[in-house]
Amino acid sequence: MVKTGLEIITESFPDKLRGKNIAVLCHAASITKNFLHITEFLFGRKDCKISAIFGPQHGLFGQTQDNMVEWEGYLHPVFKIPVFSLYGENRKPTSEMLKVIDVLLIDLQDIGARLYTYIWTIKLCIEACNEAGIPVWILDRPNPIGKLPFDGPVLKEEYFSFVGGASIPLCHRMTIGEMALWIKDKYYPDSDLNIVWMKGWHRHTLFSETGLPWVLPSPNMPTLQTAVVYPGTVLIEGLNLSEGRGTTIPFELFGAPFINNDKLRKNIDQRKIPGCAFRIHNFIPTFNKFKGELCNGLQIHVTAPEKYCPVSTALEILDAIIETSAKGAMQFNLPPYEYEYNLFPFDILSGDSGMRISLINRQPVTIEKERWKNEIEKFRVEFSRFSVYPE
Repeated sequence: MVKTGLEIITESFPDKLRGKNIAVLCHAASITKNFLHITEFLFGRKDCKISAIFGPQHGLFGQTQDNMVEWEGYLHPVFKIPVFSLYGENRKPTSEMLKVIDVLLIDLQDIGARLYTYIWTIKLCIEACNEAGIPVWILDRPNPIGKLPFDGPVLKEEYFSFVGGASIPLCHRMTIGEMALWIKDKYYPDSDLNIVWMKGWHRHTLFSETGLPWVLPSPNMPTLQTAVVYPGTVLIEGLNLSEGRGTTIPFELFGAPFINNDKLRKNIDQRKIPGCAFRIHNFIPTFNKFKGELCNGLQIHVTAPEKYCPVSTALEILDAIIETSAKGAMQFNLPPYEYEYNLFPFDILSGDSGMRISLINRQPVTIEKERWKNEIEKFRVEFSRFSVYPE
């Protein structure tokens, strides 16, 4: 059984947190193996005081469904303390929010894709707390898809946004604690960062092997299977295709009214993409893109996670859609997207303009994958400085 950072402090509460006014950044998945939420745990203690709660994108308990759906803070109905939104008017804690606290304690479940926003909320919190002289404590949790290989472009600094603020690959294999170490080293070396590392976790595992309960960390991340495909199919958010939002299996499904899914499946099957199989599955989204319209689509079934490269698979899928659809049918969406108003959404998601230009110019997918391979090898050397857990 893996012990998360939260499990560890419930068993042995750190002396440095005793007697402190603590704010906690958390969400629905911030629970122990027995489903005790971190706010309930802190509220029940006599040797510290929970003074404020911060919530990331999607709200404290996952109430906001989609991207760019902001939420506002409120007074907690039970604890009678402020709940501050970091996905609304403010994405970085203000000095006013921080003035009543001694420590910021963070417990968020990441899913292993660079563009998932929670780590970038943490980056802004580290920045704000560094400016205010407040220590940050992070309770580490598993990367649910650590078994998957490194995959995808390494983010370039000129493409930094709220869906990416460090030069790491799209599928990065790091935990949220390791990414926080990276952020401290690169951007806030003087910050007071403390990390409670897990016990018993190995990188080459899936979440299903940890013995921990799965709680969806965001509304469109219902299962581990969603998380496995997500680093690749999330790129569809930057296109005029449906990524399956508005269905019960988002990101596993993809499609559009203009797709010929029989031709598409045959094209994809010929590519012999490792670790997965594809099946025709049409759908009518109940919200988001193509709401109420029939989408001709496919479902990805991951058959061998250790061989499955989600971003490489997505590149093959998009290349196949272009090959089997009418010329110009697949389009790249224009901004805005996630508070970015100038760059293409696809570019800030993928990491740079390279993949988009490669697809537009009909460059062989092998050339684009080779570019990533070279970038990842450089990243791997850097990663060794921050790697805490064994394979």
